[in-house]
Order: sequence, then structure tokens, then C-alpha cells
Amino acid sequence: MADPAIAAIPVKECGEPLVDIRTAAPALLMAEDRHDTRGDFAHLRQGVLQRLLAAQELLPDGLRLQIVEGYRPPALQRRYFEEYAEELRAAFPDRQAQRLHQDASRYVSPPEIAPHSAGGAVDLTLVTADGDEVDMGTPINASPEESDGACYTGAPDLSPAARTHRRVLTAALTAAGLVNYPTEWWHWSYGDRYWALATGADH
Repeated sequence: MADPAIAAIPVKECGEPLVDIRTAAPALLMAEDRHDTRGDFAHLRQGVLQRLLAAQELLPDGLRLQIVEGYRPPALQRRYFEEYAEELRAAFPDRQAQRLHQDASRYVSPPEIAPHSAGGAVDLTLVTADGDEVDMGTPINASPEESDGACYTGAPDLSPAARTHRRVLTAALTAAGLVNYPTEWWHWSYGDRYWALATGADH
């Protein structure tokens, strides 16, 4: 996300409202372990939400999407980025500041670029029809360091089940028009700068 090519993409406000997934799309399952009293995590741009509903229709019987986090206020995004950068600084004290910034941006978007803060990105996973977890290879939000790179969408050496589940998730979300940030199998977006870079859109 620290690539200058991403920052160079112009932003035009689409005018779509942020909508609450819990009331606007009850067919989508929300994770129950969030404790944000304002419910920011449960909001997405309307166009993203519509595409998630379309993606869910493409899933095989017995699987459904579980939404973990959508909108993220800029202050919270900044906190996440700074906390992760500090973890890296403590683990790699000899790295220069620019390298630490780049390394941190593999896993947490710099606040000035963050698609979550535009309501255009969503963290999600697959679960069974009853809401039980399936093998995705790592827990959601596992960092590159703690997962030894298994958080990367195309990571090798996953179990056959995890590889299959990632392929199923990717096929449905890609068909619905979303793009994946490849260092996080769970992160998908539409209409943000990274989406524009991946699809060739001019804004």
C-alpha cells in the first residue's frame, strides 16, 4: 500500500452512503466479537455491500460469507498502523524508517491511503451455513511475521482444505467485482485506490 503508484491515483467521491450491514443486508453474517459501540465496523459503501451479496450467491451450498470489519475511522487506522510499525521497530531495530514504513504497509495500510477509511474495503472469511469456521490457513488478521507468510493469499504449503476455501472465496468475490490485497487473504475492496490500480481504473 506504500507504493507511490497507489498514492498517485486520484480520488473522486462516489456519493454512495455508508450503510449498516446488519440492517441493510441481514443475509450477510457479521462476526460477533466486535465491541465498537458505534458500530463503525459494520458499515460499508452501498456498492461494496451489493457486491458482497452477489458474491454470496455464487458460493457453493453450505458456505457463506462472514464479515469481520468494514469501515474504519481514520484515527483508528492511524493507531493500527503506528502500533504495527512500532512492533516491527522493536523486532528489527536496525531497519531504517523508510523500510519500516514499507514493511508495515504490507499488513496495515498507511492512513492516507487506507481503503477501510473510505468504506471501500472489507475484511471477511468463509464459514459454514451454521456459522462455524472453516480452514482458511490462518486466523483472520494474522500478520506476515506470526503466520510465516501464510497470510498471503497465494501462500504455498497450505492444507488442501485451506487452499480450496481460499479459491472458493477468491472466485466468488472476484466475479462480483472486488479485488484482493494479496498479503491478506481476507482483505477485499471495491472503488478504492488499490482497486483502481488492480483494475486499471483512472480514479
